[in-house]
Amino acid sequence: MKILVADDSRVMRQIVSRTLRQAGFSGYEVVEAADGKEGLDRTIEHKPDLVLSDWNMPEMNGIQFLNGLRNEGINIPFGFVTSESTSEMRKTAEEAGALFLITKPFTADTFREILDPILG
Repeated sequence: MKILVADDSRVMRQIVSRTLRQAGFSGYEVVEAADGKEGLDRTIEHKPDLVLSDWNMPEMNGIQFLNGLRNEGINIPFGFVTSESTSEMRKTAEEAGALFLITKPFTADTFREILDPILG
């Protein structure tokens, strides 16, 4: 089982990976991407079970990444882990097919609560 983590901050990718382990998802392989373009390519290549993406990234932002996946016919569960969370962003994310938007800072409990129903 795989989870793809896309964020332009290497440190944030590490924090998300650590929080996933703390939340009980240590059995998952984490695949990292530094932006939405790399995320799209790695999702096609690695076929993860879930994508966690930042919203604001260079090259291709998170919503463009999600739209790119959907345009390729890839309907894998997708959620945002981002520092911003306006009602407009939540609406845009939902309309694009995102299952959730987790706001930074987050906790292992937040991940567990949101991801347990998705990952079982």
